[in-house]
Amino acid sequence: MKKEGRILIVDDDEDILTAGKLLLKRQFSHVSTCNLPEHIPTFISTQHFDAILLDMNFGPGESSGKQGFHWLKKILEINPQSVIIMITAHGGVDVAVEAMKLGATDFISKPWQNEKVIATVSTAVLLGQSRCETQSLRAANQVLVQDNNQLNQQEIIAQSDEMLKIQTLLQHAAPTDANILILGENGTGKELIARDLHQKSLRAHKVFMSVDLGAISESLFESELFGHKKGAFTGAHHDRIGRLKAADGGTLFLDEIGNLPLHLQAKLLTILEQRKVTPLGANEAVPFDVRVVSATNISKNDLKTDACFRQDLLFRLNTVEINLPPLRKRIQDIEPIAQYFISLYSKKYQKPEKELDNDALIAIKSNSWPGNIRELRHAVERAVILSQTHKFTCHDFQIETVNKNHIEKHNVIKDEPTELPQDLNLEVIEKQAISQALKKHRYNISHTAKELGLTRAALYRRMEKHGL
Repeated sequence: MKKEGRILIVDDDEDILTAGKLLLKRQFSHVSTCNLPEHIPTFISTQHFDAILLDMNFGPGESSGKQGFHWLKKILEINPQSVIIMITAHGGVDVAVEAMKLGATDFISKPWQNEKVIATVSTAVLLGQSRCETQSLRAANQVLVQDNNQLNQQEIIAQSDEMLKIQTLLQHAAPTDANILILGENGTGKELIARDLHQKSLRAHKVFMSVDLGAISESLFESELFGHKKGAFTGAHHDRIGRLKAADGGTLFLDEIGNLPLHLQAKLLTILEQRKVTPLGANEAVPFDVRVVSATNISKNDLKTDACFRQDLLFRLNTVEINLPPLRKRIQDIEPIAQYFISLYSKKYQKPEKELDNDALIAIKSNSWPGNIRELRHAVERAVILSQTHKFTCHDFQIETVNKNHIEKHNVIKDEPTELPQDLNLEVIEKQAISQALKKHRYNISHTAKELGLTRAALYRRMEKHGL
């Protein structure tokens, strides 16, 4: 069976071209020949070759190798990743060695031995394919960096004193390599802060790698973060690079760090202290260089208990600590955040960009927003899609009954008894809330989890617990 491989043979001797093509055609999928070196630029500009066999001399009586050197340089100028095997006459080893110093990969002597030619070309083809794959990975990595930068274009809206203080802290901490711990309720924008830190850091041109530790099962933790070798465990059919190494040179964002079990916290601590990681199934540790930004919705007091979190790991992670306030404590930011999302979703759904009426503005400012910015975002998106009036009203946000105490200065409202669920058992209320959210989002787990302020993994656990 032929191997995948594209080969170009360049020689002015038609016998060499014919013999080389017949020999290599049995082994490789595509073999091209060129008898005029002037045609080389056209060949390599219009086609990709895994290996190029290039004669050292063209024309009768030539033996200095100058022509070979010239075209070797020309090929490498066009494509520096080219894998080139020089063809030299018997006794021209010194010339071939000089060519290798200039960038050639190997050489073969005329008259050649078929077995040696096949072995040499096979090795060269593998090298060429590897270089091509590496180049593709680098290009893909650059795209990832650009995508991350585009994701980070969403500005941090800060008009409240609390957020202005945080922005000042970001300006001081971002250019350093200090590890950052971000604390805050679900939906307060912890990942947005992490991305902003990365964008303002000296690592902005490298990858921002986000890992949701709450969504990774314990059995896959080491494979995901550390990587593994083929055959390391059942199902490991290929080598896999871990997130720590994939983020090398950039920023690693460990979201939901508080969900990590204690025994895995110990492993993470060891890796971060040593700055080396050993993939599963490997014998040698490989170094990595990342800046670690972590986030959790667990309170600071709970983090300081040994039963919840390892204190030595906590010290490692929170060189700088950022406490994000919930939306209800940054009321000055609610209106500009809502306006930002109104503009965003009006463009997305091709709807006219409308204003908030006075009651709606008072209502969204006084609403408690337990899901924080994430909940406000969904409320605005729904309002943009469903609103039928020329301005957004309380009804569009479905919060007209929430803010009576705050709206009463504008409207006289009679006190009404608050309706409470018949069964106040917390387990029952939790099950009802999850069930209603699942139905609302037609059992879309991602949307339901966001609505409830949970991770996907946490939602799955609660669904299993309640038999949903």
